[in-house]
Amino acid sequence: MNRTKSSSLPARERLRFFEEKRDRIVDTIRELVSMESPSDNKPALDSLAEILAGKFEPLGGRPTIHKQQSAGNQLQVDFGATDHEKPVILLGHYDTVYPIGTLANMPCRVADGKLWGPGALDMKGGIALMLEALAGLREWHGEVPRAVTVFLNSDEEVGSDSSRKLIEELARKSAAVLVLEPAAGLHGALKTARKGVGGYHLRVTGHAAHAGLDFSKGVSAILELAHQITEISKLSDLERGTTVNVGVIRGGTRTNVIAAEASAEIDVRIARLEDGPSIDAKLRALKPLNHRCKLGISGGINRPPMEHTAGVARLYEKAAELASELGWKTEEAAVGGGSDGNFTTAVGAATLDGLGAVGEGAHATHESIVIEELPRRAALLSLLIERI
Repeated sequence: MNRTKSSSLPARERLRFFEEKRDRIVDTIRELVSMESPSDNKPALDSLAEILAGKFEPLGGRPTIHKQQSAGNQLQVDFGATDHEKPVILLGHYDTVYPIGTLANMPCRVADGKLWGPGALDMKGGIALMLEALAGLREWHGEVPRAVTVFLNSDEEVGSDSSRKLIEELARKSAAVLVLEPAAGLHGALKTARKGVGGYHLRVTGHAAHAGLDFSKGVSAILELAHQITEISKLSDLERGTTVNVGVIRGGTRTNVIAAEASAEIDVRIARLEDGPSIDAKLRALKPLNHRCKLGISGGINRPPMEHTAGVARLYEKAAELASELGWKTEEAAVGGGSDGNFTTAVGAATLDGLGAVGEGAHATHESIVIEELPRRAALLSLLIERI
């Protein structure tokens, strides 16, 4: 099939096309999962970036490797028009949370209608869907029929510090941003809101003393930290969608020593952009209950929330309309986790998230993809690229 640039493929026929490609999509995912790419392993990341560039280039893409000093390199691939047409951004990441060697105990496999493996769902399945949707568009039109930019970063799982600026620059110049992170739940909902994410470190300094001989001379940093945790827990406001969680605590040296130091790592989630400065100010305003202790707090809000803006709503309505043409009814969901779609929404770009694979167990030993869902996810993505 080699159609003219102006021709396309009806939705149901398009779905059948991708159903015939199902095994190829699965093979691509398995290949990508077999190349382990933890966020902290630059050689592994850089190698995979080069391999991915080589997969997009035959589809008509023009790859650019944005080299990084310490993080893995970032991959940008441009398709289609080079004039003033605003591109659709296909956004995702190729890093995973799993260390090198995970495959030995968590092998990539196909069983019970699912594809299992580290990073399969989050989000090498989404990368395979990008490749397949673009390949289909090229086959039907002779080339990708509009300006498209694929951006895959190497550090999403650890905060996107080295890639955020590039992502925001691309988003500001885009027609829309389609994020190929996994769908929400096994019903495959698209994500139209995400919470913002913050991380803080609280350090408490007390005074060491012998717990038996000089108990009264000591000032316990652990006891002070316990008081602070109680105060911090009061900052959660479920009605506003704000949660504050002390997830890790450390302190002390031995049981017979009054602890001179203790610390806590704090996770913050916000549903509204305006709540970021407020929660930040409250954490920085914490005061020691025991005046002989000192507090030090560092960190901040890393990702702004992805709010349900008018642009997000319009994209979801379009996706729902196209899904209907394919014969299924999609749903939308607001989720607590963040993605790079948080950044693009915050700079004003119309963004739709959760367009990737359907499955469960992201970041867990049962991470898996529902194979039968892959064709219609590819079909929906191809329609969105054409009709936005």
